[in-house]
Amino acid sequence: MSLFRQCYDWLYTQTQDTVLSVLAAGPIPQHVAFVMDGNRRYARRKHAKVQQGHSDGFLALRRMLEICLKLGVRCVTAYAFSIENFKRSPEEVGALMSLAEEKLQELCQHGGLLQQHGVRLNVLGRKELLPERVQIAARRAEEMTRQNDRAILNLCMPYTSRDEITTAIESTINDALAEDRSPASLSESDIDDHLMTSTPPDVLVRTSGVKRLSDFLLWQCCEDTQIQFTATYWPDFGLLDFIPIILDYQRKVWSRAP
Repeated sequence: MSLFRQCYDWLYTQTQDTVLSVLAAGPIPQHVAFVMDGNRRYARRKHAKVQQGHSDGFLALRRMLEICLKLGVRCVTAYAFSIENFKRSPEEVGALMSLAEEKLQELCQHGGLLQQHGVRLNVLGRKELLPERVQIAARRAEEMTRQNDRAILNLCMPYTSRDEITTAIESTINDALAEDRSPASLSESDIDDHLMTSTPPDVLVRTSGVKRLSDFLLWQCCEDTQIQFTATYWPDFGLLDFIPIILDYQRKVWSRAP
């Protein structure tokens, strides 16, 4: 690495850390969710293979996870793979599964980002739909980070909110029948207890300019969740895109203060 590059990287890191320190002086969302959209359009724009777009998307996830952790965000939930994505071409799905296996192993390696920041990884969704090798990588990653308790990374794959809600309702009813409880006694909190993650996000970010939730955290996105849409494709998303979102969150928190 050239001396110029070393100096540039050092200066960039110092500047980023200074900006994050200033932002962290205000209220910070404790749960941030990302709909990581735009990988394929990013690849087409660069005249690259779709697989390259997904690979660069993973780098963006690492980048944003580190930024969130430095800010003091306690939980990051990322929509990594929808159940509906299995309908894509076998070539793309196969490449995504290979990437998932590789990156799950990379995320949790000793001395890696999750271990360094004490992050517990949860893979949420219909994991039985994943190839066996990816299931093994997911279980290993979860086991390796199980004792970490400073922050949480939820990777939703393969996941849809409708599937999560349906499964939660089924489990709630089955438990009530087993306990001989009256259906009239069931409440929202009973369903909450059976969701894969029940903590509502403070901020949900959707990249690529598309303005919809795409079957992600529909139950959890309550009235207090601030939903932010940005035109930036996910692989390009970074601190400069995130700063206005955090500032808007802080402005709204302060506006509600008595």
